[in-house]
Amino acid sequence: MKMKAAVIHSADDPYQFEEVELAEPKNDEVLVRITASGLCHTDEFGRTLGMMPIVLGHEGAGIVEKVGENVKDFQPGDHVAFSYAFCGHCKNCVQGQPQYCEKFNAINFGGIGADGQSKLSQNGQPVAMFFGQSSFAQYATISEESIVKIDEDVDLAMVAPFGCGVQTGAGAVLNTLRPNVDETLAIFGCGAVGFSAIMAAKVAGCRQIIAVGGNEHSLELAKELGATDVVNRKKLPEGQTIAQAVAEISNGGVDYAIDTSGNGNMIENAILSTSLNGKIVLLAPSGEVANFNFGKDVLMAYRTIIGCCEGDSNPKIFIPRLVQLYKEGRFPVDKIITKYPFEQLEQAREDSNAGKVIKAVVTMEKSFS
Repeated sequence: MKMKAAVIHSADDPYQFEEVELAEPKNDEVLVRITASGLCHTDEFGRTLGMMPIVLGHEGAGIVEKVGENVKDFQPGDHVAFSYAFCGHCKNCVQGQPQYCEKFNAINFGGIGADGQSKLSQNGQPVAMFFGQSSFAQYATISEESIVKIDEDVDLAMVAPFGCGVQTGAGAVLNTLRPNVDETLAIFGCGAVGFSAIMAAKVAGCRQIIAVGGNEHSLELAKELGATDVVNRKKLPEGQTIAQAVAEISNGGVDYAIDTSGNGNMIENAILSTSLNGKIVLLAPSGEVANFNFGKDVLMAYRTIIGCCEGDSNPKIFIPRLVQLYKEGRFPVDKIITKYPFEQLEQAREDSNAGKVIKAVVTMEKSFS
């Protein structure tokens, strides 16, 4: 079928709406009319992969229009959210950890779907996919394993970001660290992933949640979402480091730290902000941590540095949990979301990259009508 999609033909291109051909669903796939898609910094990373042309977008949500003949759990009319693609057959997938699929990078960043082919084409030539979905489009043909049914009384624009950024931050707390109610946590970076971690830490009942950022407005919002304390890295007393500020607030260092920035200096301070035997989760591609004494500051301090993919989340289990928390008012993700019409995708991108909005979501209901 033919549809409109946001196509880029080179890394520096703005999004251009062009006609693209979408393959019909196979036996284990569904056709979804996309109603919303979140923007994520990983979409910017997708521009650097060298696969052109490409349709990006990987936080989609929409309404099922058609199902393959082997699909049993979905039917036309179902509201669904998308998440990452995986093979379903490797050891980790079979053991219930699809986020560590052995083909994760090839499928999600290799321009193809789980079946090894792109569902998209233009003028008879393949167009690269992203995360097995390419949600910056009117429709997606996607594996039933990569979608999650959503209650119809929930705004899909609020749920779309759960598929990547939100579950990454929230899952780092609830799935990876699993803090006790009397423990303390510092979160470095006040973007969508960091705010999701803050909301999750409040759900977990952490005694102290310290947000570290450089924007006063964002730090105020962090307190509204659950942070008990904040550190403005741009307004520290002369000679004080971020780690020292966190240690002072937490009376010697936090039990856990999460870095969402990928900045080498922030990572170093996140490590040093923890107490003896602290645990640090890194959620962004990291910059160089220069002149850091891992022997002294990690090994001899008995700290643990952890990497996790997609918040250690199995989306079919974790996303419904987050949706329920949102419905209960305990995970107010709506406070970090700004909606844009699909036609304003490039403006949403510019505003996101400039830090004018925390989480941009484009909506398709009235697009190209």
